[in-house]
Amino acid sequence: MKNRRQMLTQSAALAGLAATAGWLPATALAYSKDAFDAKSVADALKAVGVTGAPTESKDVTITGPDIAENGAVVPLSVATTLPGVKQLMLLVEKNPNAVVAIFNTSEFVESNFTTRAKLGQSSDVYAIAVMNDGKALFAKKEVKVTLGGCGG
Repeated sequence: MKNRRQMLTQSAALAGLAATAGWLPATALAYSKDAFDAKSVADALKAVGVTGAPTESKDVTITGPDIAENGAVVPLSVATTLPGVKQLMLLVEKNPNAVVAIFNTSEFVESNFTTRAKLGQSSDVYAIAVMNDGKALFAKKEVKVTLGGCGG
């Protein structure tokens, strides 16, 4: 009979072996540093491989408050029912770094995500669906902030 400490030690060793051997899914380790470092919406789209200008679409929805009392914690949701979506992104135009979140999707995942974001000031917030063919569709919502969340 193994005790708890031995079981945790062996589990950690097995996880390390799986990571070293490459048995963990590559998508679990995916991270776009260039996108998260982007200072503008256009730079962020370029970093994730969007070809051409994004097109406004009623099939992409963004929900959030019209007026945020506290910019440090603003709930935002992005959703779409479109087939062939590779990524859903949330971006804030006037934040120091535009990208709030990038959600990798597939046909097996319902494309509906909610998170909280910091907004330093009133700004347009974009929900962008990046398609498998590299095109981007977006929805936009203006969120007014009464108390800034990025040091304001």
